[in-house]
Amino acid sequence: MATEVKTTCPYCGVGCGVIATVGDDGGVGVKGDPDHPANFGRLCSKGSALAETLDLDGRLLYPEIDGERVDWDEALDRVAERFSRTIAEHGPDSVAFYVSGQLLTEDYYVANKLMKGFIGSGNIDTNSRLCMSSSVAGHRRAFGADTVPGCYEDLELADLVILTGSNLAWCHPVLYQRLAAAKAARPQMRVVVIDPRRTMTADIADLHLAIRPDGDVALFNGLFKHLAASAAVDHDYVSAHTSGFAEALSAAGTLDEATLAEATGLAISEVAAFFRLFETTERVVTCYSQGVNQSVAGTDKVNAIINCHLATGRIGRPGMGPFSLTGQPNAMGGREVGGLANMLAAHLDIEKAAHRDQVRRFWGAPALASKPGLKAVDMFRAVADGRIKAIWIMATNPVVSMPDADAVEAALKACPFVVVSDVLKETDTTRHAHMLLPSLGWGEKDGTVTNSERRISRQRGFLPPPGEARADWWQLAEVGHRMGFSGAFAYTSSSEIFAEHAGLSGFENFGRRDFDIGAHAEIDRPRYDELQPFQWPQPRGTESVTTRFFADGGFYHPDGRARFVAAASGVADRLSAAFPFTLNTGRVRDHWHTMTRTGKSPRLSAHIGEPFVEIHPRDAMELGLSPADLVALESPYGTAIVRALITERQARGNLFVPMHWSDQFAAKARIDALVPPITDPVSGQPASKNVAVSARRFAASAYGFAVSAAKPRGLDCAYWALAKAKSGWRLELAVGRAPEDWVGWCRRIFDLPGEVEPIGYADGPSGHRRLAFFDGDLLLLALYLAPEPVAVARNWAVEQLSISHGDLRLRFALVAGRPGADKPDPGATVCSCFNVGVTQIVAAVRNGCRTVEAVGQTLNAGTNCGSCRAEIRGIVDGCLAAAAE
Repeated sequence: MATEVKTTCPYCGVGCGVIATVGDDGGVGVKGDPDHPANFGRLCSKGSALAETLDLDGRLLYPEIDGERVDWDEALDRVAERFSRTIAEHGPDSVAFYVSGQLLTEDYYVANKLMKGFIGSGNIDTNSRLCMSSSVAGHRRAFGADTVPGCYEDLELADLVILTGSNLAWCHPVLYQRLAAAKAARPQMRVVVIDPRRTMTADIADLHLAIRPDGDVALFNGLFKHLAASAAVDHDYVSAHTSGFAEALSAAGTLDEATLAEATGLAISEVAAFFRLFETTERVVTCYSQGVNQSVAGTDKVNAIINCHLATGRIGRPGMGPFSLTGQPNAMGGREVGGLANMLAAHLDIEKAAHRDQVRRFWGAPALASKPGLKAVDMFRAVADGRIKAIWIMATNPVVSMPDADAVEAALKACPFVVVSDVLKETDTTRHAHMLLPSLGWGEKDGTVTNSERRISRQRGFLPPPGEARADWWQLAEVGHRMGFSGAFAYTSSSEIFAEHAGLSGFENFGRRDFDIGAHAEIDRPRYDELQPFQWPQPRGTESVTTRFFADGGFYHPDGRARFVAAASGVADRLSAAFPFTLNTGRVRDHWHTMTRTGKSPRLSAHIGEPFVEIHPRDAMELGLSPADLVALESPYGTAIVRALITERQARGNLFVPMHWSDQFAAKARIDALVPPITDPVSGQPASKNVAVSARRFAASAYGFAVSAAKPRGLDCAYWALAKAKSGWRLELAVGRAPEDWVGWCRRIFDLPGEVEPIGYADGPSGHRRLAFFDGDLLLLALYLAPEPVAVARNWAVEQLSISHGDLRLRFALVAGRPGADKPDPGATVCSCFNVGVTQIVAAVRNGCRTVEAVGQTLNAGTNCGSCRAEIRGIVDGCLAAAAE
């Protein structure tokens, strides 16, 4: 009989509830949880495809030392011995943990307790440093604590929603759908999107401000000055609950129209329209994400936004407030337990002696760290220069995701002792580990996560642990025991850790700290197993309720007042004659982080199967680029080769490249290798949205596209990009110098049997070549080569891997690269949920579908997660416009 388990999605910070169904045959189905208050049953394309990512292909199943399998006792003894010896010889700051928003709160808590409490160093930081630390710093400066004032419902209650530095449609799709539904129900609602790119989020925008990169502080300082001269300022609120208004206003500068236009790159009419909307609308929510945080001025951007809400008193009331949209599923949980190097658990401050004393006494930790540790960028610098001699990396892939990623890789290569806990054996980071520890993955591990609206939910296991994989908290506790700290790490379940975490949050709190879940300090395993999603705070003796902060003041600075923070309006210009383009990095709709999970799903790779650079048509023309050409990008730190996507969505002089592709999926597309290791001076967050680069056409002698049943190995092309496909793999490639023997190349790369002979043809004058290898009626490999980017019906070619080719006509059609009239090519995938391609949507429009809804009724496209609706609308509008000409 099938069993259902309620759990939580492991992707973005929305924190959607998921129901996993395990059938009698072990098969898993996934659907949204209609009772979860984050998503009410909705899931995005990634969440909908979770069941497709649960296979054990590539899993790390056993502990390894220097590539050799060992048992857990030997592995854990080695970790404890090396860390202990390093500490004895070089001090506690010679070791470090680098952790992740992919960890559960219980894992995070034990890691923080071991490093800060018992090893006695602050050297534990997290990949959340790369996405949300500027928000943390801005909250702490303004509010006195890392407090998100509002909740998701505010996006639906607001009359004006501002989305700045947030491609909500692709990065937080379920929230986007909630907002889109609210706007459809209340057409008078206004949405403003502030982003240098015209992203899919702008589909619902009443006003899109294509701001100059890093122009946000100037824009919100200008808004602050405008509000101060209007009737919108809530003088009673400012007087009763804040300080520093006059000073911050003065620091904002004069910002006349010409200065503001120069700093923001916007027309004065656009700025005036935005200012007027904010001034005259009472219920305003300003949502911000990585486009704000990932900047050398990220903290100032956050505070410039908060200043506008404090000045108008639009905070903590329904439909009002600044709202930080968290990137990872448990970045918030990590913040709660002190996962950042400059914080203590339970939102206590490591800089404050009284707070350190509280944690020391609660943990019984006499060696508690007395100062902040190294933040992520500085941590890997310390690995490189030898100050850190042993590092334990958990559930993250810094060789891909850190700025100056090549330098991070070199640092790990030179580090005397590198431990990596992960679910996959082969990542760009695990290849440099002396020790690999197999961790539980989603569907196996058990604990809690906290989403962007402060809602804590259970992530429950519904699959047995594979091989010898173990929970991250168990690994940490066992090492703590072996290092001599047995009493502090005698945990037998995640429920015990959660209870301790809750107890610390309420310990000597007395309402002085925002984070308090003391109501759960005595939770036992049965109640933990049944724990329902709840929003913090929930002090001891209280029930779970939806809460907002600061409507009536009550800030966490000693005087109870918020601080207006002076934010500098200057924009850093990093461009030069050698590096004339501004590179912006980010996410795509259907992939996540470094693709260790989403790369397993053919459906998710069908939408975008290779790394690309968005470039404006005029810039492309000046560089001599045609659509689908390859582009070589370079900065002083690294290089990349990606596919050209020429589009007017991108502003002139600006480029966009996604951050997902690693050396496991592409030849040279680790885009963070180009990002400089410069950081916000307050938060330590890297600046990943404003990178000076050069761009040029990459000349290749031959381009290729292949579909294969087996995964290619040892690819030796100048450019290649690999993606999982139904029944096999799809491969894009380009070579600087073509092999003399393509058949021999195919046999070597795809490990083809020697007795299998290809069919195909070579057209000498045109340079086109086709090769196909069959084993009986089954296709093993089809390779299409041309002197220019190959024009092949790609999705149709992928389908050929799963059909029989007993009919010779099918084989000849395959070699030609074109489906017959009875098998139309669906075109590039638009809707991943239902595998609907652009050609099918165009055909539906030509057959009378005039709206997104009509296309959905005909093809189902856009009717599940809705993430593709903006793309569908663009196709519909384009077809109708073309028909009207």
